[in-house]
Amino acid sequence: MIYTKLPHTDIEVSKICLGTMTWGKQNTEAEGHEQMDYALDRGINFFDTAELYPIPAHPDRYALTEEIIGNWFAKTGNRAKVVLASKIAGKAEFTKFIRSSGFSKDSLIEAVNGSLKRLQTDYIDLYQLHWPERNTNYFGQRGYKHDPSDFWKDNIHQVLETLRDLIREGKIRHVGLSNETPWGTMRFLEESKVHESLPRMITIQNPYSLLNRSFEVGLSEISLREKIGLLAYSPLGFGVLSGKYLGGKKPEKARITLFPAYKRYSDEQSQKATQMYYDLARDHGLSLTQMALAYVNTRPFLTSNIIGATSMEQLKENIGSIDLLLTEEVLKGIEAIHREIPDPAP
Repeated sequence: MIYTKLPHTDIEVSKICLGTMTWGKQNTEAEGHEQMDYALDRGINFFDTAELYPIPAHPDRYALTEEIIGNWFAKTGNRAKVVLASKIAGKAEFTKFIRSSGFSKDSLIEAVNGSLKRLQTDYIDLYQLHWPERNTNYFGQRGYKHDPSDFWKDNIHQVLETLRDLIREGKIRHVGLSNETPWGTMRFLEESKVHESLPRMITIQNPYSLLNRSFEVGLSEISLREKIGLLAYSPLGFGVLSGKYLGGKKPEKARITLFPAYKRYSDEQSQKATQMYYDLARDHGLSLTQMALAYVNTRPFLTSNIIGATSMEQLKENIGSIDLLLTEEVLKGIEAIHREIPDPAP
């Protein structure tokens, strides 16, 4: 395994992070425990979860993933071996069953305490804001469309104050963003620069894959200059970049087969690009899955690549991507495809 450090800390994390959002829906608790056992054995010490998981969010399954992880900690005693990341759900229609008060002081305290209880731990290493409270472009919206009637009270100072207090209490160690834009990222960073007592955001968990390199447009420069590391999610685009959906296939128990509303990586241009990447991988004797993940692993702004799997076979292939070194010829082929079909799935 290859290790990096969480920016501005001495905490070493594996460059492959174990994602957990299928546990409790597509995966049983026993399967989640098996994945954690195997990942830890392969050198992965970084796990990412959220109070929202498993996906799709539903009141009957609320926070089951955190409970599964907590039970594994209790059973194995492995908490100290894991750098643990979780998230508070943002304000949205599809999560109103969790709360509708956004990132208020009470919401943050309630969310952290709830996660700690379910995870059966005294602290969370990295606590993230799952998506912005304000109206902006995330979750597949390509451009920002301003709504003059949308009133958003800038509460970033208050959010950071509450997070600071939770850090001082020892309940969380560091903080990060997720699904954030360049403006939002710099707004948080500047607030903590001006007010030195406030905690600094050290990571940003955003989508990044061969089908979505929009992070490079504005956020990559911020990431490198400000040292806020990318935690890349959906590096396989909901599994599309495994090639298993090519030709109109609908594999049994696959995520998009089960949840057809998840269309972010499945439009015509994404399918066309995926076929081209598949052909490139095949021509070089590679699996598309490992080529796609290995490419993400090469990015200079990457802190960790969040993989997710519903079977042990998938998990082993995903983790194995850390050992794949892409040749210059393959990298040139990837860039040629990207120039032809840039970011088909923002």
